[in-house]
Amino acid sequence: MTELEERIAHLTRQVEDLSDVVARQAGEIATLERRVQMLMSRAAEAELQAGGSVPLGDERPPHW
Repeated sequence: MTELEERIAHLTRQVEDLSDVVARQAGEIATLERRVQMLMSRAAEAELQAGGSVPLGDERPPHW
């Protein structure tokens, strides 16, 4: 019985640790998504100022 209690405690700790990792990663992903969006906006502005058209995020290159 003690062995089972120890295993449950160990597994509970692992689940809590993994939950913390997932929460941290979710925050990092949100930050990276904001940065990518900002970079895409800057690139679109630069392209527009250079006399080109505004690139669309889901537009395929002409060679496809």
